[in-house]
Amino acid sequence: MQPLLVAKLIVLLSIANGAPVLLKKLLGHRFSQPIDGGLIFLDRRRLLGPSKTIRGALVAIVLTTLTAPLLGLEASTGALMGGVAMLGDLLSSFIKRRLDFAPSSRVTGLDQIPESLFPLLACRGPLLLSWIDIVSGAAVFLLGAILLSPVFHRIGIRDRPF
Repeated sequence: MQPLLVAKLIVLLSIANGAPVLLKKLLGHRFSQPIDGGLIFLDRRRLLGPSKTIRGALVAIVLTTLTAPLLGLEASTGALMGGVAMLGDLLSSFIKRRLDFAPSSRVTGLDQIPESLFPLLACRGPLLLSWIDIVSGAAVFLLGAILLSPVFHRIGIRDRPF
């Protein structure tokens, strides 16, 4: 197990998933073009919803790319983590729309696992991550998200206390 590396990857995951939320707080709805462009899927629901924006995905990727070298990791690792975290987040939103959950609604597990597990799996080969590293990293991210969400709500970062 590589606990220091896993801790660094959790920092990147936190940045990837937190940066879009913080940017929304700073900019409101300015420059918030939805990734799905308002597209309606076969079930007559939005493909992803209005909260998944190009702005959010870009800031997640850029900030993880810039942060990775500060943590002693390659910038490409940061880009990979940020990009795949956003893909996991988009998958979660797609599934939640199909299950008729409102945008930004809470679905514990579905909200955290794809956006943490997929990036860790993507880094498995390049970083020689073990299955223990991957599972423990995803578990710590899930637990941290659950425990810190009420705090983020109280200080005004999150709209809802997940």
